[in-house]
Amino acid sequence: MKSTQLQQLWSIFTVFLRISPATFGGGYAMIPIIEREVVHKKQWLAADEMCDILSISGSAPGGIGVNAAAFVGYRLAGVGGAAVAVIGITFPTFVIAFLLSLVFSMFQHHPKVAAALDGIHAAVVALILVAAYRMAKTAVFDKTTFATMICTLALLLSVPIHPLSVILFGLVVGIVFIYMKERLGVPVRLDKNDGEVATVSGYVYPDYFIADGI
Repeated sequence: MKSTQLQQLWSIFTVFLRISPATFGGGYAMIPIIEREVVHKKQWLAADEMCDILSISGSAPGGIGVNAAAFVGYRLAGVGGAAVAVIGITFPTFVIAFLLSLVFSMFQHHPKVAAALDGIHAAVVALILVAAYRMAKTAVFDKTTFATMICTLALLLSVPIHPLSVILFGLVVGIVFIYMKERLGVPVRLDKNDGEVATVSGYVYPDYFIADGI
């Protein structure tokens, strides 16, 4: 293996190794930090590509943080990159959780420990909301995607439906609406980046022909 490949693998490993022990609240709380490191600091991926990875990570079985690490690692360095990313993001939390499990039973009823956990819970909610907002900036860009978001949110809040069903619902809605737009001859807009080109039934439309909000 070349030294440049080893350096890249080491860089991927250390990035996710730093993310893991500094993030409380599980996978969704990791999303803003992963995005900051991968997109803004390291500039390994573009923001829209990271959003796609997070969408797939949330749809796949398992924790979204570990899934995102695997997808990012694979995108950057193949199977080896995925392996070191997963090891980096799971090893510190395994060690910390193991050590905490040894002493937690002795302190779980202590008032200060309970108060600290309540504060952590509130901070985790904020992290999840930030992650949702950043994903929404890329994923929700027209009336169709906004309506899909509202409908799925209403379903989750009002009906005891399995999250997998919601994911499949979004998949079907996306396919159906794209098909309907193509049949009606309406230009299909797949993201909101300036300069993008949409293809409808084999014809290429420049971005300035795409009606905003369709």
